[in-house]
Amino acid sequence: MPNANLMLFLGEALVYVAAMIGLLHLRSRLGLGVFVAALGVMHFIETYLAAVFYVELPFGVISPGSAVLFSGKLMMILLLYVKEDAATVRQPIYGLLVGNFLTVALSLLLRQHDTVDIIPNRAADIAFIDEMGWLMLWGTTLLYFDSIIIILLYEKLGRWFRRFVTIRFLISGATVLTFDQIGFYIALYFVNGAPADVFWGGWMAKMLAAPFYALAIGFYLNASRHAFLAISDRPLGDVFNDLTFRERYEDLLSRSGQDTLTGALDRGRFELEGRQMLYEAATNNAPVSLMLIDVDQFKSVNDGFGHMEGDRVLKKLVETISVGLRPTDRLFRYGGEEFVALCPGLAYGDAHARAEDIRLAVSKRVATSDGHPVTISIGLSSTRADGTGVGELLSQADIRLYAAKRGGRDRVVGR
Repeated sequence: MPNANLMLFLGEALVYVAAMIGLLHLRSRLGLGVFVAALGVMHFIETYLAAVFYVELPFGVISPGSAVLFSGKLMMILLLYVKEDAATVRQPIYGLLVGNFLTVALSLLLRQHDTVDIIPNRAADIAFIDEMGWLMLWGTTLLYFDSIIIILLYEKLGRWFRRFVTIRFLISGATVLTFDQIGFYIALYFVNGAPADVFWGGWMAKMLAAPFYALAIGFYLNASRHAFLAISDRPLGDVFNDLTFRERYEDLLSRSGQDTLTGALDRGRFELEGRQMLYEAATNNAPVSLMLIDVDQFKSVNDGFGHMEGDRVLKKLVETISVGLRPTDRLFRYGGEEFVALCPGLAYGDAHARAEDIRLAVSKRVATSDGHPVTISIGLSSTRADGTGVGELLSQADIRLYAAKRGGRDRVVGR
C-alpha cells in the first residue's frame, strides 16, 4: 500500500505541474489571471488536506496537500517570477494573504448568526471553517516569506550557477520548503496535536517534491527556449523592493517631504537623505560636496515688494538652481531663504565650478518685479577635508557662507 500511495503521489505532482505550467505558458492567450486564479482556488483544499488528510509512504506519513500542492505552488510562484518579474509575482502573494484575512474575518461574523437546520442531518460547521481560516492565514503568511526568500535565493545562486536553472530551482526549493515545513508543523502541532511523524514524513516528501518540480520546470524552460536563464542584472535590493511594494513607498516618499512653496525638498528630508548619502559615499570611498545657499538681502524684497513677490522670487530661484544641478544632486529648503544642495560624487574643485555657474545663473535670471537682479552667496564644503558627517559639512559651509556675506555677497567661498 505505501508503494501504491507513492505512485499516486507522483501522479498527482505530475498532473499539477503539467496543468499549472500549461496555464502559465498560455498566459498570452488565456490571460495571466487564469493562472493566478487557479493558484488561489486550490489554497483551501491544500490547507484542508495538510491538516487532516495523510497517507503512508515508504519513508513516512505525509499529506498530498503539503507535499504536492503547497510545494508545487511555491515552485510555480518562482517560475512566475522567472517568466515575468517581481512586480507581477507579488500579486498572487498579496491576493492570497488578503483573501485569507477576509476568510477569518467573515468566519468570525458568521459565527454570530442564529442558523436554521433546513437540510436533514446536515449542520453548518462554522468551527471547521474558522479552524481552516486560521490555518490558511498562517500558511499564507509563511508563503509570503517563503516567496520572498525563494526568489532572492534563486537570484543569489545565479552568481554561482549562472545558467544551471534546474540546480537553482532545486536548492532554492529544498531550502525554503524546509523552512516552511518547520513553520507549518508548529501550527499543526498546536491546532491539531500532530505527532512528530507528520513533520519528518512531510519534510521527506517535500525533499522529493523539490527535485521533481525543479526537473520539470528546468525541462520546460529549456524546451521553451526561455531567454532568462542567467542571473538578473538587477540588484537583490531592487527585487526585494518590488516584492514588498517598497518601490511604491519610495515613490510616495519622493512626492512627500517637499516644500510646498518652492518644490525643493524640506529640512526633514535633508536630515534623512543627508546621512544616507554620506554613509553610501563613505562605503564607496566617493566624495560629497555641500553648498549652503542664501539669498542676499532677501528681507528687502519682502519689505519693498511684499511677501507674494518674495514667494515668486524663491520659486524662480529654486527653478534656476535646479537647472544647474545634476539629476543625482538634491536641493533642500533648509529654512526661510536658505537652501542646501548635496552633490554626491562631486569633488571640491568641480563643486566650486558648479557653484559659480549657479551663482552667475541666478544673478542673470532671477530679478524682482522692478528688474533689480537677485544675488546669492554660497558656502561650500566637501568630504573628506571638511569632515565626513552632515553636521561637519554644514558647519564648515555655514562659516564660509558668513565669510561670503562679509566679503560683499554675491560670491562663492570654499576652503
